[in-house]
Amino acid sequence: MILKKAVLAVLMTAALAGCETQTEGQQRAATAALLGGASGALVGQAIGGNTKSTVIGAAGGALLGAVVGSATTAQCRKDQLCRYQDRYGRIYIAPCDDLYYNGDY
Repeated sequence: MILKKAVLAVLMTAALAGCETQTEGQQRAATAALLGGASGALVGQAIGGNTKSTVIGAAGGALLGAVVGSATTAQCRKDQLCRYQDRYGRIYIAPCDDLYYNGDY
């Protein structure tokens, strides 16, 4: 019994330590996948009442949670690049400015 608790504690510590090096988008996707998987498992068990429906619900919930968590992460404006064209027709790439975001380009 003590060995099981120790192994569980080590695994949880290792899983949480991996979160430190993730970007915000990765953390949001992982958290949403965890919550979606847990919710999907509960719904699958409530609807089907067997292991197969629980696993299907958990997989579907995790997938949907990861997609939603990733899609709802705000993008940092300073990292985005835009394509511009000068008056001579030359195209260049530079960081996007406020004119681009306001639609005044």
